[in-house]
Amino acid sequence: MDFTEEEKSGLYKAIHTRRDVRSHFTKKPIPTNILARILHAAHHAPSVGFSQPWNFILIKSTETREAIKGSFQQEKERTADMVEEPRRSQYVRLKLEGIMESYLNICVTYDPTRFGPFVIGRESIPQTGIYSVCCAIQNLWLAARTEGVGLGWVSILSNDTIKRHLELPSYVEPVAYLCLGYVDEFSTKPDLESAGWLPRMNLKNVINYEIWNGKSNIQWSELDKTLGDPEYA
Repeated sequence: MDFTEEEKSGLYKAIHTRRDVRSHFTKKPIPTNILARILHAAHHAPSVGFSQPWNFILIKSTETREAIKGSFQQEKERTADMVEEPRRSQYVRLKLEGIMESYLNICVTYDPTRFGPFVIGRESIPQTGIYSVCCAIQNLWLAARTEGVGLGWVSILSNDTIKRHLELPSYVEPVAYLCLGYVDEFSTKPDLESAGWLPRMNLKNVINYEIWNGKSNIQWSELDKTLGDPEYA
């Protein structure tokens, strides 16, 4: 099944305008059918050996959110000591989560026991189980953006705190704690890029040919030239 030019444009628009949302959340409810569509898209991600090792824990409880927010604050204070001034002060000022402000929190987990101990492909590269969960998260993120819903991934957290408050079995691993909700606006650039924390790397600087640090040759000259176009900077 081919995609129309309009459909292709929509996909690339979602990719390039997706943002890790930390602010601008509103309390506008996400309609049930839209939330179901977003979760359905996540559940249709590729997974190693078709193992589908993810679960999505939906969280509205204020008490749970406050506990998770407390973990965030503790971890941010702890990690701030790893950064020297003046970046330490900048780091402390950055808005890096929307746990209380967002309409909904979602914890995405990895269950390595799903469908038994043998999973095709995972035995050679065990990390592919978690990689599969990350694919589901990306699907969820792009579907949310397409629906005009903001999503932020909070990674400054203690997994032990998450496991305790969400009552996860010992063998289930939390992979992502997400904040989901409508927003007043989507930023034109990622927040950390706008804040000058880190720059956007040029695509050419992360492309190697044939081997690590491999340079372009006649076989790759056309692509190498194309990547020099400002469109791909």
